Amino acid sequence: MKLPINPLVFREYDIRGISFLDLSNTFAESLGLAYAKLITGKNPAANRKNLTIAVGKDCRLSSDSYEEALIDGLLAGGLDVIRLGLCPTPLLYFSLYNLDLDGAIMVTASHNPPDYNGFKVCVGKDTIYGKQIIELRTLIENGAGPATKKGSLSDFAIIPIYQKFIINQFQAIKKDVKTKKVVVDCGNGMASIVITEILRSLEIEVIELYCDLDGTFPNHLPDPTDERNLVDLKKAVKKHSANFGLAYDGDADRLGVINGDGQLIPGDDLMFIFSQALLKVQPNSIVISEVKASSRLFSEIKKKGGVPLMWKVGHSHLKAKIRETGALLAGGLSGHFCFADRYFGFDDAIYATLRLLEVTSDSPETLSQLLKDLPLSFSTPEIRIKFEDQIKFKLVNQVKELFKKDTSLEEFIFTEIDGIRIDFKDGWGLVRASNTQPALTLRFEALSEKRLAEIKLIFEKAINKICQKMYHSPVYLN
Repeated sequence: MKLPINPLVFREYDIRGISFLDLSNTFAESLGLAYAKLITGKNPAANRKNLTIAVGKDCRLSSDSYEEALIDGLLAGGLDVIRLGLCPTPLLYFSLYNLDLDGAIMVTASHNPPDYNGFKVCVGKDTIYGKQIIELRTLIENGAGPATKKGSLSDFAIIPIYQKFIINQFQAIKKDVKTKKVVVDCGNGMASIVITEILRSLEIEVIELYCDLDGTFPNHLPDPTDERNLVDLKKAVKKHSANFGLAYDGDADRLGVINGDGQLIPGDDLMFIFSQALLKVQPNSIVISEVKASSRLFSEIKKKGGVPLMWKVGHSHLKAKIRETGALLAGGLSGHFCFADRYFGFDDAIYATLRLLEVTSDSPETLSQLLKDLPLSFSTPEIRIKFEDQIKFKLVNQVKELFKKDTSLEEFIFTEIDGIRIDFKDGWGLVRASNTQPALTLRFEALSEKRLAEIKLIFEKAINKICQKMYHSPVYLN
């Protein structure tokens, strides 16, 4: 029997939609059955033994029921399940290595509003995306049936194992006398049950903001890339004269950082700090960042002896590219940081926090001073414009075709890795469709404020031309 579902919940690198509208317990159970069929079909060991996967969940109000239904489907599909319970997504990934599992599924909607939920899916140690998500969708729609033998369920406490691993690796931070006070804003999300204990074990003074679990996210959305969510953190950093502030998204795979002056450090600037520290000990390393990242980052990686690589936005894309290229670091503006140097190559905001503390403990400079070698430029934050999921990709493609036919533009480099990025000699602009929200995302950078406004206007005119033609309505970029 086919299950009627909203196809838009199957996004580029996860499954995500509105709870009890796009998603349901029946959907979660069907996902479990479909995943069991998918993973057993890809694993020769399935003929000899039951495969074992981990399941974790965040604190959203719908996560308990979705976890239960998902596990029912997985067990009926013949898989053995290790239930991790409440944990950040990076700890689910960590379990793939610590427990040597065949796969994992996390119930989470990451940074989305509280009425959303979803699933991040791993086959083996890989987070699936693209065609594999579509393959899973087909199995769900066609109604995968139960296996002849039901799987078994057990529980495992992953949090203390992970904390011990992290604390042991970063003992040297205790010797630092400079970085001793941080403000931590967990946004009422999953980082709160892990990060504060780690920091205090390493003798860091922690001022807590919103570190109690609450799936309604009453204080602000758990999205550290949106400065509207960082107002209280900025104030607290200045009030307590903290070295810096740390913000996490709902499932703790994305990190935002506020410097001692109360200013947000963009994710690509954090990538500059991470890459410079890495290249000192691992010269010639490949470092990956996304199409939203500053051109300064790519040029500085090259200048310091690294190999810069521009790639698609999204945690699954970055992790896959690490495995493909052997890169030791990937990340960017979105706040996902993946370390394959001394770690496993997946996005982990908690681990990235400790790498940042390690950098500052090894340097006499503040975070702001560590950025002093970056050339001056002017840039916008990521700009998001609401567009329905059904039309956003079509609009980007039409803007792309319009730019290709535009003969008035000066010499430029045209990049189609993810949306459309145009690099001029003195700046660049990007427009792409978000894979996690019904929105277009844009970003601009230039060597002067005047040129920044000019490049922004080029894109605004192109988008408005398409919007006027398709929808008889302009769009304004704030």
